[in-house]
Amino acid sequence: MKYTREYTIKYQEVDDRKRLRLYNLENYLLEVAGTVADELGFGIAKLHPLGLTWILTRLSVEMSELPGPNEKVRFETWIENHAHMLSTRNFRIYTGERQIGQCKSVWAILDMEKREIVNYFDNPIFDGAVDGEVIEMDRVRMTTIPEPTGSAAHPVVYSDLDYNRHCNSCKYLEAMLNTYRPDYYGKTVRLDINYSKEVTEGDELTTHYLVTADGVQYQQKNMAGETSCSAKITIRE
Repeated sequence: MKYTREYTIKYQEVDDRKRLRLYNLENYLLEVAGTVADELGFGIAKLHPLGLTWILTRLSVEMSELPGPNEKVRFETWIENHAHMLSTRNFRIYTGERQIGQCKSVWAILDMEKREIVNYFDNPIFDGAVDGEVIEMDRVRMTTIPEPTGSAAHPVVYSDLDYNRHCNSCKYLEAMLNTYRPDYYGKTVRLDINYSKEVTEGDELTTHYLVTADGVQYQQKNMAGETSCSAKITIRE
């Protein structure tokens, strides 16, 4: 079963080139996933009273263009599968009848007290939720950056936090793009981002980036030197 949501891009969501910021695009994808999950009875409204919550572990999105202010954007979404304690949710992104993007996202359910991923997909609330259609997007492997092009530190503060008491998923990407933003305007851009370790208020993210022939790679570390998030932006003409 597939579900759709439509939004109008706001002026405060576009950048100096009048194109939707990538982290605002990610926010729309999370919004769609959350509202549909709530509608189906296994969203935050259902899980939070049980001490559980959804967390995003991986996202890949490819856009042939980025919309501008006042453009209407339609998101079509469905669940590909539930497997190995993970849920894969796919998206197609449209302006009018024209598809401008697609996305594959991977989610897990977190026990908020233990801060551990749990397998909850055998619960009857998920019966019939899987559509099964696959979107073919090769998984991009993230590697460490031994000699970064540059680095910048970002303290995790109040405005970075979400209802799960840790840094909001989109804030990692925002810090990356504030550190270094490649020129992907007028080109096909693909974003791959992996979340590996949560950070909370008082921690500090250090963003290391490496400029490559086809884009840029990012690696964010916490104050203990552990990788919290890694990403790659790939650009094609």
